[in-house]
Amino acid sequence: MSTTPVGHHVLLDLYGVEAAWLGDCALIEAVLDDAARMAGARVLGTRFHPFGPGQGVTGVLLLAESHISIHTWPEHGYAAVDVFMCGDAEAMTAATLIGERLRAARIEVRECARGLRGEPGTG
Repeated sequence: MSTTPVGHHVLLDLYGVEAAWLGDCALIEAVLDDAARMAGARVLGTRFHPFGPGQGVTGVLLLAESHISIHTWPEHGYAAVDVFMCGDAEAMTAATLIGERLRAARIEVRECARGLRGEPGTG
């Protein structure tokens, strides 16, 4: 049995992000889209929702390789990001780019391998 994971899941907590950026739906969508493409993922669809002036954004990119999602709190300078990718796509590449583009003052990263190849039902 191989110990190669089926996918990689990266959770980001981004602190100290400019409040105006965290409320800018178009900017958030562009950052996540760029991150997906730079990671080698293929975007199948997107859904983003702004909660109004001075409020946050929630959004998701549906990827052929899984997904990237975000929820922002401008009033706290905080964003929660979830990057899950399989195949040749590089979840950590996407996660790193998101943190850099949003110029987070502090980034907490949690990474998890998901599913082992060769386990029953994984091929």
